[in-house]
Amino acid sequence: MVTEFSQPAWAHAILMQSKPALHSSVKGPDVAVWLRFNVRVDGSRSRVRLVAPDGAAQNLPLAKQASPDILESQAGGLKPGAYKLLWNVLASDGHISKGEVQFTVN
Repeated sequence: MVTEFSQPAWAHAILMQSKPALHSSVKGPDVAVWLRFNVRVDGSRSRVRLVAPDGAAQNLPLAKQASPDILESQAGGLKPGAYKLLWNVLASDGHISKGEVQFTVN
């Protein structure tokens, strides 16, 4: 499921769609991560961190960008519970933007 976000276009990177979707429930243990922004982001200088239900965090390796406004990764071995994806991106305008996507694994 992909969620669409409707926000005005500012100079910074804004998350427009995500998979998992915000507040969604997904089947584990392997979860594909897909983030689409309103502007081009620098994949080599961007980070996505996964925070597990117990608070443990890990950086997710980002795949080579197929599109300049999308970041993709894969999270494996996830147990049921509430997770957060913390993203930190360098936008084409030179500004760093960050945010989070909360989701649950069944």
